[in-house]
Amino acid sequence: MHIRPASAVDARSLSELLNEIIALGGTTALKTLTKADMISWIVSNPAEYAFLIAEDERGEALGFQAIGPRKTLPPEACDIATFTRSGKAQLGIGSALFSATEKKAKALGYHWINATILNQNTGGQAYYQSRGFEPYKHTSERVFMRFLLH
Repeated sequence: MHIRPASAVDARSLSELLNEIIALGGTTALKTLTKADMISWIVSNPAEYAFLIAEDERGEALGFQAIGPRKTLPPEACDIATFTRSGKAQLGIGSALFSATEKKAKALGYHWINATILNQNTGGQAYYQSRGFEPYKHTSERVFMRFLLH
């Protein structure tokens, strides 16, 4: 497995991966994304955003992780989104992505990372907890978890 920064060239395969996850339901509040939506997300301001892709030895996208600011968070915090191809979640993809993302978040000057997870997404909650995230807020629909960068 190889982790690298995503580029606009990856938009088609990543939008397909994400739309497969959305279609399965229950793990993301996101709605269908087009290739153009994905390009916009990938090429967001590089001074504030990072977008990393995990791919296999053939170059197939296994998952991706993105961090960036969110209007509801203070400027020292970034939000994280993690997606892995259906059926590939237990292959260390998320661990490899987070290792690179944590370094990038520090380099961008963030002090902590926020993960907002649907309450029914127990797999997502377990993933973030296994990385060291701790819950700090709950609503009827979501749990908010925080990872302090040191």
